[in-house]
Amino acid sequence: MDHHHHHPNATASPSSSYSSTTTATTANLNSATTITSTATNLNGVASNDPMHAWWESISKARTRIHSLASILRSVALSSLADSDHPARALLLSPEVYSAVSEALSSPDSGSGSDPLCQWLYETFQFSDPDLRLIVYAYVPLICGVYMSRVVSAPTSDPSASAPSLVGFEAVLLAIYGLEVKARAGKPVVVSIPDLSQPSLYHTPREKAGSGAGSSRPVVGVVCGPLEAQNAVKSTKRAAIAGAALDCYFKQIAHMPSWSKVEFCEYVAAWAGQHCKCETELDEQEEEVIDGFSEIRISVEGRDDEEDEDDVVVERNGKVGLGKNGDSSFASKGKRIPLPWELLQPVLRILGHCLLGPLNPQDVKDSASVAVRRLYARASHDLVPQGILATRSLIQLDNRMRKTANEAGTATSVSNVNTPSKAKKPEVLLVSK
Repeated sequence: MDHHHHHPNATASPSSSYSSTTTATTANLNSATTITSTATNLNGVASNDPMHAWWESISKARTRIHSLASILRSVALSSLADSDHPARALLLSPEVYSAVSEALSSPDSGSGSDPLCQWLYETFQFSDPDLRLIVYAYVPLICGVYMSRVVSAPTSDPSASAPSLVGFEAVLLAIYGLEVKARAGKPVVVSIPDLSQPSLYHTPREKAGSGAGSSRPVVGVVCGPLEAQNAVKSTKRAAIAGAALDCYFKQIAHMPSWSKVEFCEYVAAWAGQHCKCETELDEQEEEVIDGFSEIRISVEGRDDEEDEDDVVVERNGKVGLGKNGDSSFASKGKRIPLPWELLQPVLRILGHCLLGPLNPQDVKDSASVAVRRLYARASHDLVPQGILATRSLIQLDNRMRKTANEAGTATSVSNVNTPSKAKKPEVLLVSK
């Protein structure tokens, strides 16, 4: 029976979990900026001086980087702290992301005493947008590890207690609380145009003497209002994780590609095991898309006793899902419940990863696998919204790959048929 997800200190707010650490960090930060603030005031410069705000932002970022360096001792962060934009340099560092990913994925991570979770929580408390982008970049990783561990099978030893996940919950609640404040108790709505009008931009005329002829715009509720939460309850876990992923989606244009690939890997694991029906839409295509042939894997002819992970490894190696090409999706997470409040932001992010024109090919390939896994999952669970959304994304993906394949073929044929012009002889001007 699933009740509240209790751990030691789980019912306490995130501020109480990390109050002492946050107080110490704030004190150090205030002492580090006292000289600058005093000098600014003595020189008669206004406190809202842009130069002062810029220097304060740089000082905060360097303080957080030095604090992270004491946790990640295997990575040299001095060069990042000395850069002109330290927060952005930290965000775009693949070495730092790899080290943080390895630390957060370790079996003993996520507890209330986890120093990395404390660092992420404290960093998010600063109002600096660049520092918050760093925390947003790790939201897929935190959600992936946290949601997978929640549904993991209990240990064989009944006397052993479940691992504490208070550290993950504190970070997710901090992001969720900011989103609750931003929405101010209002739902997220979208205006649906009246399709009975001749044009989407047509304004009907009102009848003479009455306003009965005017049509009211139809409003659809995308997300309901959020309720403030002081702890992660089992009934609100999906909503909290979904709100955190929604915040990630709002900043996805600033997110590095490896963060998007990590998200797609976890989504593929959340959807469950490999199934034949995930490629049924591709098999209905009359033409084979060369750009997608390496992602489409037929499971026909395989023995039933064959390990499912072998299929996953083959797909993983071909599309680049995984750091070394030999890790399976199962190592990235577990199959989890996917209610609409969690599936909706997941589909938004996958849509960007799949169709974003500036995304590298590995992001698009990772999203291709994940969205087909979700289509198979939605088909088995009979989720109409999930089936329609994933089906549309798969069809758009096939069309884009087909268009790109045709454009590449046309370009190659044009280059072959275009005769090369003879070079004109060089004329050398010699001064007499």
